[in-house]
Amino acid sequence: MTRSDSDKWDLATSVGATATMVAAQRALASSRPQKLIDDPFAAPLVRAVGIDFFTRMVDGQVDYAEGDEFDPDKMSHGMAVRTRFFDQHFLAATEAGVRQAVILASGLDSRAYRLAWPEGTVVYEIDMPEVIDFKTTTLAGLGAEPTAERRTVAIDLRDDWPSALKAAGFDPSAPTVWSAEGLLVYLQPDAQDALFDTITGLSAPGSRLACEFIQDTSVFSSPEWREHREKLSALGMEVEIGDLVYHGERSHIVEYLTGAGWTVSGRQVTELYHDAGLQYGDDALAVAFGDLTYLSAVLPA
Repeated sequence: MTRSDSDKWDLATSVGATATMVAAQRALASSRPQKLIDDPFAAPLVRAVGIDFFTRMVDGQVDYAEGDEFDPDKMSHGMAVRTRFFDQHFLAATEAGVRQAVILASGLDSRAYRLAWPEGTVVYEIDMPEVIDFKTTTLAGLGAEPTAERRTVAIDLRDDWPSALKAAGFDPSAPTVWSAEGLLVYLQPDAQDALFDTITGLSAPGSRLACEFIQDTSVFSSPEWREHREKLSALGMEVEIGDLVYHGERSHIVEYLTGAGWTVSGRQVTELYHDAGLQYGDDALAVAFGDLTYLSAVLPA
């Protein structure tokens, strides 16, 4: 599906389907013997969306042999280190006294339900109305209860989401912990800059921000990626990230945020694997993504 400036989606189509894919990977990571994360809501949410491949994936019904392109361990490890990074980002902020969290493009993220938030924490989730409604209804049907005060902001990030966020009770004068997980590559380069400008303008001193950093999105059109996707497609996986990301030269996020007054630090994905006691792969695709960096930024007082 070709992207456009006004395209829409739900959790089974376009960019929305990538949220279901990510949740399926979180479900795998939560079920593997080396359980680095625990997301009990990932699998039931994926089943509720109903994309055949991802339902079979969380139910262990995708046929594969050792060495195949579909490797549950590889898929679960990559998502486990990513999820753990953002989990720790939120928990470290709340330990430092931050009581206001904003999850941008929240998708099927269940942190408002599964993390041990301190009393008085408000978690804002921003996403398309269809996505917000689906997750809220599905989790309510499961009997799930948020572990923080959860406030939803049902709006497209291309619209005036800051006003909608404030209308939901967001306080720009209070420190905020932000996440832009799995989001930036789906924004046009100028929209990425605008997002960071807006976050900065809404952030009080002591605020924190985390995101991933891929400087060159052409990796999603590389021969290694195409081969990987063709093999998964043969198994029934139809989501093609390469068609959904916006390519083109982007601002260097570290430099951009530093110039806006943030103090930025980064960890390469290989370091996160090492921290988790995992071996990072040495195949061509793993090497192509070896410089994927996870960033943490703090707005000094």
